[in-house]
Amino acid sequence: MPDALFCWCRAGFEPELAAELTERAALAGHPGYARAERGNGYVEFIASGARALAMALPLERIVFARQKLLRLADLPGLNPSDRITPIMQALDALKEQGEVAPGMFGELWVEHPDSDDGKTLAGLSRSFANALRPSLRKAGWLSAKDDPRRPRLHVAFLGGHHVVLATSDPRDSSPWPLGIPRLRMHAEAPSRSALKLEEAFMTLLDERERGLLLRDNMQAADLGAAPGGWSWVLMRQGMLVTAVDNGPMREQLLDSGRVEHVRADGFQWQPRRPVDWMVCDMVEQPRKVADRMATWFREGWCKQAVFNLKLPMKKRWEETRICLEAFELQTHRPMTIRARQLYHDREEITVLAMPSR
Repeated sequence: MPDALFCWCRAGFEPELAAELTERAALAGHPGYARAERGNGYVEFIASGARALAMALPLERIVFARQKLLRLADLPGLNPSDRITPIMQALDALKEQGEVAPGMFGELWVEHPDSDDGKTLAGLSRSFANALRPSLRKAGWLSAKDDPRRPRLHVAFLGGHHVVLATSDPRDSSPWPLGIPRLRMHAEAPSRSALKLEEAFMTLLDERERGLLLRDNMQAADLGAAPGGWSWVLMRQGMLVTAVDNGPMREQLLDSGRVEHVRADGFQWQPRRPVDWMVCDMVEQPRKVADRMATWFREGWCKQAVFNLKLPMKKRWEETRICLEAFELQTHRPMTIRARQLYHDREEITVLAMPSR
């Protein structure tokens, strides 16, 4: 029976995710314990009411998880000559318990940790998916054609002899395997940081919100803009951008006529009139950044914002919680806040903020 949440994360941030899940689960009234090892790329949170916890703790509220799954079965010690039979037997046992039903799964995702050790399992994962998928369809577990509306069945390879069976709800999970969107660096982008803002818009806004909030001729401000990666993304969304930085910007941005470069300190500059979007990727202490971002909302200088918080080496979950709570308190208004450590982030998290509607 489901006994744990299984969450993919950035390798090296397992302790942060474990601490976050432990605290959030306790607050939700579903205490348990986390099992994690630094560098393995995932965390298991063991709880007797795992299914109820999964409903009480949506993915959008979890900062350090890329993906949230409900673990159905843990299958260590598999024989490499036949991994399919134990999986089928586990599904049959779950059916007897009333936990799963034939035909309930719309897609099969076979995954592996995004870690140094886990990447060695990539070839096995691909080949095993091709072998398992027809067997699941023949046995009636998987719909005849992929149906993204139904729950997914996940097979997570933790080693050649060890898999975890899990499921995810498409309404409360990442739409990408491992929670990693496949973005490519554009040849015209001024820096790789452009991928962070692109991923933020894809991950932290839903399709309806993107249609409403990312429109032509919106006004935007990019604090600490040089060399212009985030300004470039905003410009590509059709916005008119004020890029604030004492450093140089890429000339192609300025030649576009949609980006104005203001040489000023991003922590001191303020707009003459409110803008639709403010973005900020400045390297500074996270509490200082959170305080300045709150000022922008408190003074009514922006409607929406995306900003990064660079985290310290220790107590990163604690620092994250302190910064987000302080930011919300100092805005002096009800806020919608979504924070995530994105795939293209490093020692940081990305925050989307906008007044609650």
